[in-house]
Parts: sequence; C-alpha cells; structure tokens
Amino acid sequence: MKLSSLWTSVAFAALVAATSAHAADKITKIGVLAPLAGGSAADGNEMVDGAKLAVDEINAAGGVAGYKLQLVVGDTQNMSVDSVTSAVQRLTGDRELNAIVTGYADYSNFEIELMAEQEMPYLLYGSTDATRAIIAPRPDKFPTVWSLNASYDAYKTAMIPVLHGLEKSGKLKLPNKKVALISTDNPYSKGIMNGLKKSFEEDGWTVTSADLLPTGEIGDWRTFLVQVRRDNPALIINTDSRPDNAAKFLTQFLEQPTNSLIFIQYAPHIPEFLKLTGEKATGVIYDLIGGTLPKNPRTAEVEQKFKAKFGYEPGSSGPAVYEEVMLYADALKKVGDPKNRLAIGKAIGEANKPTAEGMLSFDPKTHLAIQSDDGFPIQFYQVWDGRRIVFSPQQHATGEFRVPPWMKQ
Repeated sequence: MKLSSLWTSVAFAALVAATSAHAADKITKIGVLAPLAGGSAADGNEMVDGAKLAVDEINAAGGVAGYKLQLVVGDTQNMSVDSVTSAVQRLTGDRELNAIVTGYADYSNFEIELMAEQEMPYLLYGSTDATRAIIAPRPDKFPTVWSLNASYDAYKTAMIPVLHGLEKSGKLKLPNKKVALISTDNPYSKGIMNGLKKSFEEDGWTVTSADLLPTGEIGDWRTFLVQVRRDNPALIINTDSRPDNAAKFLTQFLEQPTNSLIFIQYAPHIPEFLKLTGEKATGVIYDLIGGTLPKNPRTAEVEQKFKAKFGYEPGSSGPAVYEEVMLYADALKKVGDPKNRLAIGKAIGEANKPTAEGMLSFDPKTHLAIQSDDGFPIQFYQVWDGRRIVFSPQQHATGEFRVPPWMKQ
C-alpha cells in the first residue's frame, strides 16, 4: 500500500472514530432526588422508578433534540438538611447534569434556593405550601423551578363540604360534631392539621385534641387513642404521611375502635400502606391533590407501563416524576440545548398539556400547577377490599362511599 493511501485510511478511520465518539457523547444527565431510607423509602423508590420509566422510554424512541438522557440518583436518605444538601451538591457538581426532578426531597423544600443559585431546572411535586412560601415573594428569582402539583389549600377546607354532602345524601350519619386530630412536627403534616383545625372550628365542630408528635418512626399511638376512646369523636384525622406509621395507627385503633370515621393524610395512597394493613384498611378515607385521575386515559397508560416494567401499581409519586421527566423532555426538544437552562425553565413554565394528574398549566406567581376541577382537582378516596375508590368529586368517581365496617349506623 502506498504511504499516501495508508495515511488516508488512517485519517478516515480516525474521523469515523471521532464522529462515533462525538455521537456517543451526546448525552445529558438528569438527576432524581429521592429518600431511599427510613419510612419514606417506598415512596422514594417509586420516584426513581418513575424517572427510570420515562428516561428509558425517551431513549428507546431515539432521545430528544439529539441527546440521550442518563439518569443519576441522589439519595436524600432521612431527608435531613445535611443529607439533602449532600445529595444536591453531588448531583449539581456533575457538569453533564442539566436538570433535577423529585417527588419530594424533604418537607421544607429549602433546596429550591440551591437550585436557583445554579439556574438548575428543578421539577418537584410535594409540599406545595413550602414551595409557594419560597417562590411567591420573588417568582422572578426562580425561573427554573416549577411544581407539578397544586396548592394544598384545599386539603384544609374541602373535607367539610364533602362530609356535609355524605350526610345530606344519607350515606353517612355522624354521631356528633367532635373531631380528634394528630400530626407529626413537619411543615407538610402540621400545616394541614392546623388548617383543618381552623376549618372544623369555623364549621361549629368541637376539636377534642390536636396533638403534635415528633417527626420520625412512631410505634405507639395508644396514648392518643386512650383520649380518643374517652371522647368518642365522630371523626379522627391523622395527617402523618408515613405509610409505616399510618399502618400502626390504624392497627392500634382497630384494637378497640370507636364509632368514628378514620381519615389518614396521603399514606393510604402509597402501595406499602395496603401491603402492611391488608383487609384492615377497608373503610379508611383520604384525599389527594395532584393524584392520577382514574378515568383519565393518560393515567391508564402510565399505570400499565409501571406494571409492565416494575410489576406493581404505583401511588402518586412515581407517575408524577414520570410526568416531570416528560415535561423536561418537551422543553429540551423546544430549546435544543440542555445547557440553556434559563430557556428550558421558561419553556417548562409555559406548558399547557394533559398529564395523568389532569390538565397542567402553571401559576406564574407561585410556580405551582393550577388547581381546579378541570385542572388538578382534589379527590377523595376510600380504601375497600384492597382497592382505592374515588367517591368525590362525582366527575372523577369510580365508586360510592360506604360506611366503614367498624362504624355503627
């Protein structure tokens, strides 16, 4: 072979290799923050699964804007300030990482400030009261931070008209107007309990207790339940959202049940709760803002994908994070460059699209999803024979409310 031909062949091979390497390097990383230890681990693992499902689907379709997505997990462990900060720093320290998603990394959402400092696209789902408190005073300071959930205000007010409706229809007869509340000391649970306490008092109810317990694992609820059994309230509300705690609470209540309706905040929507309680959960009610809509075709599509890939029916965090990744992919497709973070943040904020949780658009003053019956509604559920049944609002209902088996009517 002539020397010139040899050099031509070598040069061509080098060009092919360089081109292939360049193509292989067209990767942008997306991080997912999730608590993978302690009582929120089941929820955290579901968040990671939601992100994996979306990333795999996007990459299988050829990627987006010429990029393949690569998922990186940041474990927020017990959701302490130190563990969340460490996870955020590890993710944001990677120059190839250009977006972060989560269901929730902690209860206060303090990491929003860290994301804003780096102009990092950050999509989150939980603790919307905390999100609003941080963003609303200066929304222009957080152009890349958006919440795929709506205001939690309805958690504090919507239960009373639902109870009135059940009584008026004859489906429920409450023995009195007494309510007992208990919460753990974190912004999410405590904020909802305090809001409910105010609403029930304004409606003429007697609040027999409003107890606050330290955040963390709670093995014994019996001290609170002793007082409950003396007061015999018509309604008992527990706003602690950990499924392990909620399961123990319900089990200990059923040791000597009162003639009371049981409401537990969020925890019954996590699959782990149903695994821990089994048939005991029948009759428990809860509500959910930003949950998947059971009659929504998009919900059926996402849940079927979860079952096919992971073998279980998800709660709300997995589908929410799945939709967050898809929302980011939409913005990346529009902008074209993952490093143009401000433009991607702007594109996310302009979204107006159907999701498993409802029709999504954002409030520019709070960066929360807009709540309405046509947007992200509040849904009331009852667990019955291991299934979650929506009984309100009517347009989203999949069944009727029934009196719990421990109550006398």
